[in-house]
Amino acid sequence: MVHRMQFRAMGTEILTCVDNGSDQPPAELIGIPAWFEEWEQTLSRFRPESELSRLNRTINQPLRVSAVLWDVFQFAVAAEEFTGGLVTPTVLDAMLRAGYSLDFACLPRQQDATSAIQSTVRPLSSVQWDPAAQTIQLPVHTHLDFGGIAKGWAAHQAMSRLQEIGPALMNCGGDIAISGPLLDGSPWEIGVYQPFDRESDYAEMLYFHAACGVASSATDRRRWMQGDQIRHHIIDPRTGMPAKSDVVSATVVAPTAIEAEAAAKSILIRGSMEGLDWLEANPTLAGLLILEDGQMLYGQRIIEYL
Repeated sequence: MVHRMQFRAMGTEILTCVDNGSDQPPAELIGIPAWFEEWEQTLSRFRPESELSRLNRTINQPLRVSAVLWDVFQFAVAAEEFTGGLVTPTVLDAMLRAGYSLDFACLPRQQDATSAIQSTVRPLSSVQWDPAAQTIQLPVHTHLDFGGIAKGWAAHQAMSRLQEIGPALMNCGGDIAISGPLLDGSPWEIGVYQPFDRESDYAEMLYFHAACGVASSATDRRRWMQGDQIRHHIIDPRTGMPAKSDVVSATVVAPTAIEAEAAAKSILIRGSMEGLDWLEANPTLAGLLILEDGQMLYGQRIIEYL
């Protein structure tokens, strides 16, 4: 039997599903929110006392970081390389200029106009890190936000722990880690939301028989007005501004939730034509795109999940 638990953490809704073959839910479910609280104390940019916030306040000095922060940082380095620099944690200052200064639940949806101008986000090569000492050194005017990479990492970590009980699925605000099929061999079912209308029927249903990661990156929910300009939370590092793209939602299947998260965001930033070409050029990925006009584009490999 699949047991479910929902709670809120990392600024989003968390869903845990475990198939333990019993009518009784596994006792381990009770402890899952504590895992996320511990990770958030390390990785949240919205908590002044978090380890990440301390790192962002430490400029031009190497700071030894915990195993968790170091692990997520290394995945962020890999994501930047994988996406050609389009997904990088150095976008924090650009996010703040765009108005994303608070947890979205507390963020004013109407903000004053800003004089923010387009500027290139510094790449991670501007940051120094030492694997032997496990230290990170940030230069002036460079601060980190792990964002979706942290959510994908958390989904994968929680799923890895829970799969010892039985087949597990962890959904961290759209970043999903799946351990494998249900005990009876049937697939996990995941719906892709209709942008701007999440109460209606799903735009598409996907079915998963094997371990993988799934992520959707979208601009329809985390939007606000800055003066008379619509802003959203996905920054294009090439401009330092919210991405201008005809893609409103990109859903990607990848070997892990972390890779799926990075790929989906990269595709959204690239736009439909370049994004679909990039998706098809990566044989480990499958995906579908929903455009601002409602059109849906399917990658060739996503067909096996429909």
